Amino acid sequence: MNHPAASRLPAREGLAYGLLGLPLAFVALPLYVLLPNHYARAYGMPLATLGAVLLAARLFDAATDPLLGRLSDRLFGHSARTVLGVGAVSAVALALGMAALFFPPVRGEQALAWWALLCLLVTYLAYSQLSIAHQSWGARLGGDEALRSRIVAWREGAALVGVVLASLLPTLLGLPAMLGAFAVALLLGWWAWACAPRPGAQGGEPPGIYHPAQHASLWRPWGRPAFRRLLAVFMLNGIASAIPATLVLFFVQDRLQAPAAQEPLFLGTYFVCAALSIPLWLRAVSRLGLARTWLAGMVLSVAVFAWTAALGAGDAIAFAVVCALSGVALGTDLALPSALLAGVIAYEGDSGHHEGAYFGWWNFATKLNLALAAGLALPLLALLGYTPGTRSEAGLQTLSLAYAVLPCALKLAAAAALYVLVVRRTPGSAAFQAP
Repeated sequence: MNHPAASRLPAREGLAYGLLGLPLAFVALPLYVLLPNHYARAYGMPLATLGAVLLAARLFDAATDPLLGRLSDRLFGHSARTVLGVGAVSAVALALGMAALFFPPVRGEQALAWWALLCLLVTYLAYSQLSIAHQSWGARLGGDEALRSRIVAWREGAALVGVVLASLLPTLLGLPAMLGAFAVALLLGWWAWACAPRPGAQGGEPPGIYHPAQHASLWRPWGRPAFRRLLAVFMLNGIASAIPATLVLFFVQDRLQAPAAQEPLFLGTYFVCAALSIPLWLRAVSRLGLARTWLAGMVLSVAVFAWTAALGAGDAIAFAVVCALSGVALGTDLALPSALLAGVIAYEGDSGHHEGAYFGWWNFATKLNLALAAGLALPLLALLGYTPGTRSEAGLQTLSLAYAVLPCALKLAAAAALYVLVVRRTPGSAAFQAP
């Protein structure tokens, strides 16, 4: 396949690259949203123990991402075939790790804790390697701001389909069907990726030819002020999103007291609206630029999600409306930050050599946010009197504050940081354009 043109991406090529985003996002929802609730309710694992296991696994996951990013750069320095081969091994390990995680052959608190930790380490390692390689591949395709946003949009659009499937299948067909569908999607996603456009290492080189002209550097991104500013915003925004993702099922089941059959409705509404909103946000990018469009999405997110704090038992319809509007705002979080990062890489002259290092640290920040959300929020909730299944008003109020109020405060801080560190410093996102 040919390298994409500087300002366009045919739908066939966009789908070929982006389809792997479906199973990668498919696995994310079970790992980060379903798993804590599953182990707490199905196996009776105490929240403190669960929080400790998740914190340890996610810290390991975060710590390995920069190293996996460096590995990715070296694999790209060898050949596209090498990248795809290692990706295939990771895909197999990921499918097996997921099955072992959700169907543990052991019982008892201590045995379950160790089994979950081991399976999480294997699963996270495979998932991270595959994700970083896929993200780096997309960044290496290059192009202007509009093309970069389209490349990411194809990946994240497919990812949203994966999240919707992952939110519906456990309830409709059960966990075995969910894991079977995931394995099939992973196979198809890897095959499509192998047929996707292949980036060249440097301008003017034929696609698919790579030369390790520069030694892959683990710390290189930290020497770039634009990367440090963007990462600070990304982390603040990420922790604001990670806390509700960890607590959403507890909120739905205990605060709203909604039946289990409605859980897929809430999650599905949220992610479907996010997918539908992406084309609208891409139009906004052409008028406002990436950074200002992301800022608009953050403001919208706070404006609609703040109402969640006032909801209580029986407010399922109101919560569904909040999910829909929050999903629209989510479209910017999915499609724009990675496109901004690709612009930083191009602006700093690191295209074709160091994408893996950048995305390794980028994913490190994402995983660190998720680790802190699970490792701190769950034990803190337990300390403040909340336990799953409680009907205590004090416990439920604590849950509402943690689920709704704290994330809105963090999102406002992220919006202020985006304006001060990125928008005001780089009017029109000019600093993130390729030179």
